[in-house]
Amino acid sequence: MKYLIGLLLCLLFNGPAQAQSDPFPQVADAYLVEVNGSALWSKQSNQRLPPASLTKLMTALLVVEQDKPDDVVRILPSATHETGSRIGLKANERFRLHDLLAATLIASANDACHALADHLAGNEIEFVTRMNRRAQELDLHDSHFSNACGHDAAGHYASANDISRLAHTLLKHPSLLDITSQEKLEITTLDGRRHYTLKNKNALIGRYEGAIGLKTGFTPNAGRCLVAYAQRGGNNVLLVMMHGKDRWWDAVDMLDLAFDHVRNTP
Repeated sequence: MKYLIGLLLCLLFNGPAQAQSDPFPQVADAYLVEVNGSALWSKQSNQRLPPASLTKLMTALLVVEQDKPDDVVRILPSATHETGSRIGLKANERFRLHDLLAATLIASANDACHALADHLAGNEIEFVTRMNRRAQELDLHDSHFSNACGHDAAGHYASANDISRLAHTLLKHPSLLDITSQEKLEITTLDGRRHYTLKNKNALIGRYEGAIGLKTGFTPNAGRCLVAYAQRGGNNVLLVMMHGKDRWWDAVDMLDLAFDHVRNTP
């Protein structure tokens, strides 16, 4: 709401062109808002910044491009040693690949993310090589990955523009939205002995009309990051926010104003 008021004042005194250039100068170190695939507003969208768990979008892309959701994944000890956000996987447990992808995207589980890297490439180091190779293929010139899950590390960075391009590539796989739009999901080991409840870290899901994805992130260096994707009335808005301030309220203001913009544009 505070940014809507600020925009109205800016329109009143400066006219629409200046207001549209950056109506949200204080929300984040960098951001990008797109409506129906076209950029609407941005700030420093080519700046290289720590992406935190937005990194997992690249991990997810490599997973879905394999197109083997029913693969059986055995959890290796390396995955159980992950730090940060985890769901507490145990070595030698077995899961369907699809369920570990859900844990990676919904709960931002680093142990599930690492398990996927191990499964696809044998180990995380080789998987990260594949991540960077795929980034080059997608012309993500301001992105480089040092790990699969988004930990702060030297040489681990991305830009809002690159994250947007990555998100659009992922959106070519609609099954991902079936995952990211879930408020809560339960996954089970193949033997049925252990159950894990996944709660979506994206506070917009189930609370903001039309929100169906995509990913949140936080580390001390990256701050609060978000890729929000919402659909209303045949229109879609993609928001990328890196090192945000008041992530959820700002995202609501930005999404609302973007939908208002497209609704009021002839």
